[in-house]
Amino acid sequence: MATDQFEFNSVDSIGKQLPQQPAQGRLRVALAGSEAEVRESQRLRYRVFAEEQGASLHGMEPGLDQDKFDPYCHHVIVRDNATDEIVASTRVLLDLDARRAGGFYSECEFDLDSILAAPGRIMEVGRTCVHPDYRRGAVISMLWSGLAGLLNVSQFQRMIGCASIPMHDGGAGAQATYAWLSRENLVSREFRVSPRLPLPTRDVAPAALMPPLLKAYVRLGATVCGEPCWDPDFNTADLLVVLDTANLSRRYVRRYLHQ
Repeated sequence: MATDQFEFNSVDSIGKQLPQQPAQGRLRVALAGSEAEVRESQRLRYRVFAEEQGASLHGMEPGLDQDKFDPYCHHVIVRDNATDEIVASTRVLLDLDARRAGGFYSECEFDLDSILAAPGRIMEVGRTCVHPDYRRGAVISMLWSGLAGLLNVSQFQRMIGCASIPMHDGGAGAQATYAWLSRENLVSREFRVSPRLPLPTRDVAPAALMPPLLKAYVRLGATVCGEPCWDPDFNTADLLVVLDTANLSRRYVRRYLHQ
């Protein structure tokens, strides 16, 4: 969708403000409340995904990472108060809005029938990125504070999202990571999903790779839903993770909600 056609058209609003989150140093977290703020987030995403990681993006405007899901999402942003720059962002797509968007982003990569058929509401988290100068605990903590705030004021039973692992080794590390996680962090069989584009088979199994986002999901209590999918545009192996909010680690709830 071209940016000049952009509008906030969510039919399932969770409000334009998050529950008040204490600042961490000079950082603050909020929901994007305008087209301009969404464009700032898209610009950061382009810098991280295209310029830094080499992803092949298909946005309508140069220098912005845009897709058809953006207008239907709530965008969580972290700003540096000293520079007023967005230094991290993620987006949340709610189930009712996903219907208008043509589905969840994850459905482009996985057959989600087993998860979608289960009772209860779903929110999807995606396109998480952090400015290269801010990749430390405080920024990640602020992002999770925003997400925890949304979960705290909503009635969603599950949060899903894709956690990406680089494919520089052809997928061997991603397969090793899945093998390691499947021992204790694999969802029950009735919620398993299948990738639309499975990874190429690799015989070599190096040490498991655990990117920070995937580690954060697991620490929150998330489980993986099945084998990874290959995303050629980003050249990553994506694992679908699901977090049952009833099983959310209480230690992390207290931490991210500052209770």
